[in-house]
Amino acid sequence: MAGADGVGAMTDKSGGGINPFVTVVIVNFNGGEYPAAALKSLAAQTYRNFEVIFVDNASSDGSCKDLPADGLPAYTFIQADTNLGFAAGNNLAAKQANGDWLALLNPDAEADPDWLSNFASATQRYSDTAMFASAQYSAGDKQVIDGAGDAYLLFGMPWRGGFGRPVSEMPTEDSACFSPCGAGAFYRADVFAELGGFDERFFCYCEDVDIGFRFRLLGHSCVFLPNVRIDHWGGKLSEKVSEFAVYHGTRNRIWTYVKNMPLWLLILTLPMHVALTLYVLGHS
Repeated sequence: MAGADGVGAMTDKSGGGINPFVTVVIVNFNGGEYPAAALKSLAAQTYRNFEVIFVDNASSDGSCKDLPADGLPAYTFIQADTNLGFAAGNNLAAKQANGDWLALLNPDAEADPDWLSNFASATQRYSDTAMFASAQYSAGDKQVIDGAGDAYLLFGMPWRGGFGRPVSEMPTEDSACFSPCGAGAFYRADVFAELGGFDERFFCYCEDVDIGFRFRLLGHSCVFLPNVRIDHWGGKLSEKVSEFAVYHGTRNRIWTYVKNMPLWLLILTLPMHVALTLYVLGHS
């Protein structure tokens, strides 16, 4: 995986000696009170064969002061000297990971107590699957879907499946899902490494769709797991920088499309992609 510069201190509180099935990664930047709640939700997991790697991207808001690591089977804290972004921060953690699986959890999300237990069971049912998507509920209104994995339109437009719909419309386990949303994603660690991890040029936004596309080009599919639940505040940590979001979201959406779409499909779909991009920009 591509390396990340600007890495400062690393604190290991694992106690050593574990061989985890899952490495849970949290990448934080000025997350306020949310990261502490995320860690507490992991400490409450009924499944215990996991480790947590927490990367802080040079936060200035005190969100990493006195983080509650008690109750975690293994915990490593990595302090970056600069804001590496979501992509490079996760790649950095993946380099230190010991698990067979990487589980990404946003710092503004809380995992259901059976999040990892239900995931581990799913890996037995789908032994050939290399990526899984969590069911995301809106933390502000738990009757609303925050996401059901990422969907992808042939013309190069991704969106978060089910976003804003009532929970009664949560998809079933056999529903189609293009890729996991990075807020609650599971990737088989060896395939993630084979692909070089996230594309660090993306910094943040659409890197989960990009790597999901690359998983699919290797022949892997994604399974959505409705009983693998997280509650996600969604957007609370980025809504203050809308121009940043529009720029990176648009740029990375185009990169994902141009990088990964097979040439004959790229030629066939390019006019509609351009039209859709102009429409989205006009309504941003």
